[in-house]
Amino acid sequence: MEIAQAAFADAPRDAYVPPMSVPDRLAACTLCADRFAATATAHRPRPVVWFRPGVRILIAGQAPGARVHASGRPFSDPSGDRLRDWTGLDAETFYDRDRVAIVPMGFCFPGYDAKGSDLPPPAICARTWRNAVMDHIGHVPLTLLVGGYAQKWHLGPGTVAAHVAAWRDHAPAVFPLPHPSWRNTAWLRRHPWFEAELLPALRARVAEEIR
Repeated sequence: MEIAQAAFADAPRDAYVPPMSVPDRLAACTLCADRFAATATAHRPRPVVWFRPGVRILIAGQAPGARVHASGRPFSDPSGDRLRDWTGLDAETFYDRDRVAIVPMGFCFPGYDAKGSDLPPPAICARTWRNAVMDHIGHVPLTLLVGGYAQKWHLGPGTVAAHVAAWRDHAPAVFPLPHPSWRNTAWLRRHPWFEAELLPALRARVAEEIR
């Protein structure tokens, strides 16, 4: 509510001030401005807001990368290409906000450290926004948990390998997935069951919801 109050601070006292929606308040969030300014990238907050009520699929990810920070479009990078291949969705359907919501654990690009490595999503982002966003979206028939941060929030403690290996315990409503980064290519090669067993089930489940 602080963001909403600041936005209308100069409004006449007798004017009707409509409440700001969750997406609008999130898009205006600058909670981590000082944190991001202190990173090696010294960037400003740019929350990537990509969700609406009534969607059929929720993709819960980690945080936008540098390319997504520049484009404002989630998974607009090679990781997104791989994720779309995993789901069997073409780009048009993947980015249809009436059917697919993309809700990361951190809505802004966290930046790089001094060595050029990705910083983790700030925990304060999920604590501040996640419950409000999930309430705004409402019930979703199918949730994809992409990476360890989303899996720990939704499923509890455990490694990515353990959560993904137990995917049958969560299906058909939830599918835990490794992050589709090229860094996980070796992991995928060591676990051929992911492509042989999990992906066919995932694609069939996605097809059920996207008609």
